[in-house]
Amino acid sequence: MEAGMDLLHHSGIQATHYLQASFPGSQDWFLFVSFAADLRNTFFILFPIWFHLCEAVGIKLIWVAVIGDWLNLVFKWILFGQRPYWWVHETSFYHNTSAPPIQQFPVTCETGPGSPSGHAMGSAGVYYVMITAILSITLGNKQPSWRHRFLRLALWVAFWAIQVCVCLSRVFLAAHFPHQVIAGVISGMLVAASFQRIHSIYHASLQRYVATTLFLFSFALGFYLLLKLLGVDLLWTLEKAKRWCENPEWVHLDTTPFAGLLRNLGVLFGLGLALNSPMYLESCRGKPGQQWRFRLSCVAASLLTLHLFDSFKPPAKVELLFYLLSFCKSAAVPLAAAALVPYCVSQLLSQREKKAA
Repeated sequence: MEAGMDLLHHSGIQATHYLQASFPGSQDWFLFVSFAADLRNTFFILFPIWFHLCEAVGIKLIWVAVIGDWLNLVFKWILFGQRPYWWVHETSFYHNTSAPPIQQFPVTCETGPGSPSGHAMGSAGVYYVMITAILSITLGNKQPSWRHRFLRLALWVAFWAIQVCVCLSRVFLAAHFPHQVIAGVISGMLVAASFQRIHSIYHASLQRYVATTLFLFSFALGFYLLLKLLGVDLLWTLEKAKRWCENPEWVHLDTTPFAGLLRNLGVLFGLGLALNSPMYLESCRGKPGQQWRFRLSCVAASLLTLHLFDSFKPPAKVELLFYLLSFCKSAAVPLAAAALVPYCVSQLLSQREKKAA
């Protein structure tokens, strides 16, 4: 088994070395793709756009992203996946030969286990939701025409082109092995497809959101503590990242498993608060929510507000405080985009209409 994994990892190292040697000028492109595939952009950009244009899609995006990333965390803790940038230094596979040189980048040194890839899993899930939503909206109750078939083909070609770019990016940056990104894409699509049949998320109460958040956190924490009692350290990768990363400044606390967990659970909790708040009911569910001028204004105002809000970086010196502030910051994102901003926009438009009358 170990020999087979060594061969699999060796082939991955060869792929990383080939990409870095063959496309040295593509570093900025692969860095951009990796940045764009981060779930942060789902929460700060895609969610406010989709929520105000088609609310159900925005809600599904959050659920797929959060549940998918939670499953990704559990899978990583179970599979104990290596990462190229430290495996190439620690393995005995190259004891008789020199290991292929692997270049590192500012986003290479992630601190969690490597399998499956979170970027690939999140990207596949999110884009699967958006593409199926576009196809469903454009088709409606009509019979498929040649235009719809062409659109379907074009969108799925675009989907796979994006996934290939994300996978190549993670391999090029030495953050993942090829089999890890492939597993991430498949897992992400399965999570997104499963939510096609789950309709209760669109009418979930605040109690449902709180209960789901507590369950996901309790399960992850309980699983971590159980394995720790059995002598398994699930934070074994943090030491490897600090040891083998070329630049200590590239090792960030926000890439640790618990940082991602609390960040995502904060978003889910914030969505529950927003959808069950009086501000949301008065604005998005009220008369203003039926007007396109209101919706487009909310999109623009939400993107601007979240862009300014994202400039706040929780201090990382005290680990517990960092986790707490990350949770609160994440909870404020959907709360602002789905409740606070729409309420302010509706009040502003209402005052303008009164003045005009």
